[in-house]
Amino acid sequence: MKQHIKISKSRLIASLCVAACLLLLQATVYAQDSTAAKKTNESSKKDKPVKNTFASPLLIDDQTVIVPSKGSFEFIMQHRFGSVQNGVKDLWGMYGISDIRLGASYAPINNLYLSTGITKTKMLWDGSAKYSIIKQTTHKIPVSVTYYGNMAYDTREDPNKVLFTYGTQRLSYFNEIMVARKVTDKLSVQVAGSISHQNSVNGYYTVYDSTTKTVFKDQKFDMFAFSVCIRYKLTATTSFIIDYDQPLTKQPTNNPSPNLAFGFEFNTSGHTFQFFAANYTALNPQQNMMYNTNSPFGYTQTNGTKMPGGEYVIGFNITRLWNF
Repeated sequence: MKQHIKISKSRLIASLCVAACLLLLQATVYAQDSTAAKKTNESSKKDKPVKNTFASPLLIDDQTVIVPSKGSFEFIMQHRFGSVQNGVKDLWGMYGISDIRLGASYAPINNLYLSTGITKTKMLWDGSAKYSIIKQTTHKIPVSVTYYGNMAYDTREDPNKVLFTYGTQRLSYFNEIMVARKVTDKLSVQVAGSISHQNSVNGYYTVYDSTTKTVFKDQKFDMFAFSVCIRYKLTATTSFIIDYDQPLTKQPTNNPSPNLAFGFEFNTSGHTFQFFAANYTALNPQQNMMYNTNSPFGYTQTNGTKMPGGEYVIGFNITRLWNF
């Protein structure tokens, strides 16, 4: 009887030891799984896409890397007054010749933004697409990269074909790659490279000497350029904004001037209002890049013509965003 009791106790102790080992093993595995899951969750929480690099898809005269979320619809109104150089005569351009563009944009899927609009000058219809290629994250990805492409069609009446011989000459294009970084909660910086193309450019000019006549194109069909955009938040809803555009391609004559713009941006959850001074007067990027004659700086052209500086216009952009 005693022997039987000893055997039973031994089996009981062995069973308890096995059970304890199994529980310990299970707890260890669970703890490892929990730690791994915790690390994964912490990693995913820490490395999220950066939000609000810019407040709007548009900053003065340039696009930004911002692409609103799927289902977003945006109405855009852009306005440029006349030159400020006439002073009080036309209230610093307020009553001068002005230009306006009305546009609408929609995001059918994530990362894609489609837009269309019409500009008063030249009755220019445009269509564009913007696609977010890379988004800045808090740790792993240092910058956001976005592509923007635009096609415009000049719809001015030309019954005698003085301006355009063929319908395709009314077309122009703009392509751009933007790289931006939200440096701090207040400061965002963007640089971009672009190419503008016109299917029809200004005519030709002729140079004579004593024996020969040489004909040159007045303009090239393509224009390479770069731009810089800066936004600095002053308060939760107000920012100071700067925009600079520099043409790179040297034209035979009438080289376009750069654009320097600066002003303030006021935004809410659905509205953005930008008020600024700029050199660009057109409301289409390829028109500005190839034909801008207002300059922030005085300079002398290759033919000796002196160009004045400080030729600014006052402008504003208003956008209204809805999420469906």
